[in-house]
Amino acid sequence: MQQLIGIAIVLGAVFGGFLLNGGSLHVIWQPLELLIIMGAAMGAIVLGNSRHVLMEMIGQLRKVMSFSRRGQEYQRQLLLLMYELIETAAGGLKALDAHVEAPKDSPLFRRYPLILDDAKLLAFVVDNFRLMAMGKINSHELEGVLDQEIDAIHDELIQPSKSLHKISEAMPGFGILAAVLGIVMAMNTVSSGASAAEISERVAAAMVGTFIGIFACYGLMDPLANMMKQLVDSEMSNFESVKVVLVAHVVTRSRRCWPSMPGGVWCS
Repeated sequence: MQQLIGIAIVLGAVFGGFLLNGGSLHVIWQPLELLIIMGAAMGAIVLGNSRHVLMEMIGQLRKVMSFSRRGQEYQRQLLLLMYELIETAAGGLKALDAHVEAPKDSPLFRRYPLILDDAKLLAFVVDNFRLMAMGKINSHELEGVLDQEIDAIHDELIQPSKSLHKISEAMPGFGILAAVLGIVMAMNTVSSGASAAEISERVAAAMVGTFIGIFACYGLMDPLANMMKQLVDSEMSNFESVKVVLVAHVVTRSRRCWPSMPGGVWCS
């Protein structure tokens, strides 16, 4: 809802102010200018990104514009899942094999459908529990491995917002491109004996291209790229939470404890 409100404010302020100033919307409705600018932008996005990045961009745009958000229930399921996995690992990491090798079939994972549907986080969890089960790894080594993996995931997820931001910066240039083509067509009508009114109308239509490019950049695409970046930052916090739990588990498992007085436990 917030996204729709923001778009409504932008459209209302820009086009409402134009109408209040005596403008007419049919003057700035130039389908061919839109075709040139948006077509060039879409082509540049396809040309400059791999298929994987394009699919990730579409997915992030859907998340940004959807009304559903990962809230407290998602965080609750993540923490409960990690708790159950750690409790299961207390009897030996081999006890986790039945769960981490086939999480989709595991009754433990099925109790937390929100996590099960998050493919990237699910893979991060099961892969690192497998790593811990393969042999001894101390907390410093595990933390280093997890940091590198999180950095790689972050670089992968942040690429769509970076690409969209670059295209948004190019939108004024695409607008100028459309405007120049419109001016060329307007000047071409001079030789055919067009009146001054007709030439002025064509020049005005060409200038709309510049407006569309600037508006698309600062009013739509750049804010969307920023929202996608914030979405990625929010998702990365879940990976950081998993990292903290895993490292803490390894630290606790490697500590040596003895009974102490009075009735307590001392660990080194």
